[in-house]
Amino acid sequence: MTIREEREALEERLLSPYACLSAKSRGRARPLEPCKVRTCFQRDIDRIVHSKAFRRLKHKTQVFLQPEGDHYRTRMTHTLEVSRIARTIARGLRLNEDLAEAAALGHDLGHTPFGHAGERLLDEIIPGGFEHNAQSLRVVDRLEQDGAGLNLTWEVRRGILCHTGPEQAETLEGQILRLADKIAYINHDIDDAIRGGIIAPLDIPLSTARVLGFTHSERINTLALDVITASAGTGTIQQSPACREAMSELRSFMFSAVYYNPVAKGEEVKAQDMLRQLFEYYRRNPDKLPEEFQDIRQKEGETQAVCDYIAGMTDIYAVQQYSDLFFPKAWSVK
Repeated sequence: MTIREEREALEERLLSPYACLSAKSRGRARPLEPCKVRTCFQRDIDRIVHSKAFRRLKHKTQVFLQPEGDHYRTRMTHTLEVSRIARTIARGLRLNEDLAEAAALGHDLGHTPFGHAGERLLDEIIPGGFEHNAQSLRVVDRLEQDGAGLNLTWEVRRGILCHTGPEQAETLEGQILRLADKIAYINHDIDDAIRGGIIAPLDIPLSTARVLGFTHSERINTLALDVITASAGTGTIQQSPACREAMSELRSFMFSAVYYNPVAKGEEVKAQDMLRQLFEYYRRNPDKLPEEFQDIRQKEGETQAVCDYIAGMTDIYAVQQYSDLFFPKAWSVK
């Protein structure tokens, strides 16, 4: 037996009857020769981590635009935190940790620069709207590897697409991602907001703290353990009523105190105006799009090509492009 086959046999023996076994994956759009060492989901993890889109996450906003300090979250650190929470819950339920991790690592690959401000802007100007989960799937299916995509397994792709929005992933591992994402962002956004002086620890509703805990680690531990306890043996991924209500209250608090706070979000209008002008410029000058987007332009139209280009930008690159296109250059007479 190969190492992969040994691992698949181990999954068969150890994982829950509700788990998605690597050996029973529905496969890929383009079949691949199986790896001798890695299962199909482990292979997807590597494909995502080695992708260009994944590397760009380190320069994309999570919540705070260009904060001054090394310890604020980026889209990449958010992704890594989601991945760890998803694996912990999957382990507690004896589900497939590799599938949960792969979907978590890929879930935000299509996120725009400047966080949800960028997403709202593209949703406003793109015919038919824009959703980062659908764009994340497009990244792994169409945009990576010079247009060939990453050719991920069906289960990972469904987890990526269904981490938000009306559809629910078919696997329990994919369903974990939806909750792991919320657990991660609510709690690390609290941490960043406290660090930035937007809120103080005592601002957190006492009723919520009594249920979930008074510290960052206590809240995450409580929420992850609650999902494991409430879901065990049910064939579903769920929370207890108490934790679900407390997390909903905490999320509402974050919207009123942080996500709509003018101090934290004051620069968003400027970021959106910048992206709008970039979009309009490339719509008027599609020949200026990089070479890899010209094929999309020819096959899927200029709007789609420009959308893909703008959505893939990092915050830094968007600012640089805007400066190059719209700011006058210094000159000297020699």
